[in-house]
Amino acid sequence: MTIAVLFFVLFACMFMGMPIAVALGLSSVTTILLFSNDSLASIALKLFEATSEHYTLLAIPFFILSSAFLSTGGVAKRLINFAVDSVGHIRGGLAMASVMACMLFAAVSGSSPATVAAIGTIVIAGMVRAGYPQAFAAGVIANAGTLGILIPPSIVMLVYAAATEVSASRMFMAGFIPGLMMGLILMVAIYIVARIKGLPSQPFPGFRALAKSGLIALGGLMLIIIVLGSIYGGIASPTEAAAVAAVYGYLIAVMGYRDIGPLKNVPWRHEGEALPKAVVRNTVQMLLAFPKSSFDPEVRKTILDAAKVSMMLLFIIANAMLFAHVLTTERIPHTIAEQIIAWGLPAWGFLIVMNILLLIAGNFMEPSAILLIMAPILFPIATQLGIDPIHLGIIMVVNMEIGMLTPPVGLNLFVTAGITGQNMVWVIKACLPWLCLLLGFLMLITYVPQISLFLPEYIDHLKGY
Repeated sequence: MTIAVLFFVLFACMFMGMPIAVALGLSSVTTILLFSNDSLASIALKLFEATSEHYTLLAIPFFILSSAFLSTGGVAKRLINFAVDSVGHIRGGLAMASVMACMLFAAVSGSSPATVAAIGTIVIAGMVRAGYPQAFAAGVIANAGTLGILIPPSIVMLVYAAATEVSASRMFMAGFIPGLMMGLILMVAIYIVARIKGLPSQPFPGFRALAKSGLIALGGLMLIIIVLGSIYGGIASPTEAAAVAAVYGYLIAVMGYRDIGPLKNVPWRHEGEALPKAVVRNTVQMLLAFPKSSFDPEVRKTILDAAKVSMMLLFIIANAMLFAHVLTTERIPHTIAEQIIAWGLPAWGFLIVMNILLLIAGNFMEPSAILLIMAPILFPIATQLGIDPIHLGIIMVVNMEIGMLTPPVGLNLFVTAGITGQNMVWVIKACLPWLCLLLGFLMLITYVPQISLFLPEYIDHLKGY
């Protein structure tokens, strides 16, 4: 009866059009009031504990703030230039460069829609001008943008780590090789299609131009080294690395590239200016601009936008944690786990059922909400069947990638439609061929666990664990 009321109220609220956070909270509160001895005060306490007790969740607003500065600060444009200079001379190279740029930006943003918006806004129009079909360009970017939640640092991985209490650092390690592999698969597929359709390539700009664009893009690329290097090296936790990333994102956008803030469009070096004089002048400018930057309208807007996104996501997480608390209190996951074990379902069969369930859920809900609802249910079953929790997490994240491309709630579809000005049906058709690659990749990740587990196990071996 408890299970029936909980899920009936949840789905009834969702079908009525309520926000997912409100639906989760209302169904949980209704179930507690009807079937539990807990008071309303305990509900408020649980909502507070949901975010305050999970140290890992503190990384989310920091990564969102870092992503906001980098998206606003023109890092995407510089990463694209570097990617084009690197692989643009290959047949279909501009599309391959777009995938490479998405991979690089994913490693500094942690968000799939942000990756599509930042990269797609620039490269889709550029690919069309270069002679690529618009549908081809849109499909490539929408699918490559999903790497934003697979290549670390990933906000969705942090949510999974908080929901299951596994190591966020190990999740980041586990996502690195699958992310690179998925990007490589997309690039190989692009090359094959480009050879068949005779898509154009760019002239090679020369090693000097490549080195120059790489040096210019180094400001954004350094964030990858700082965040992942500190986490993989055991120097900092994901939360500490996220805090550093937020500060670095501010410094590189406001003081380094100077695309926003009080130093906007102020050149680092004037024509004919001696280098020592330029260094001194820039140092003085940055010291004077630092206190002024907090009053700059663009900087304040960037911080405010990041705060809005953080509050929205943390409100969803708090209500989903309350929902998970009700599930655990009523022993719903344990009951389901015992039932599945009693059926004698093998691990491979359970993974098939889980993937189908997650793919269906991805059509209707946002990734973080799916993980927070489903992870407490699936986690005990998986552990009893001998499935590694980190491997389970990567499987769920890849499912969430596919969910970003499936209607009616696929966020990447909406972002791509906004960029191209086309309707949703057109965008779905453009993404469909590339979505088949993602489904094949999901099968590979599901049944070859070492793709996900090799790097964390190897790093543990190096550390002597």
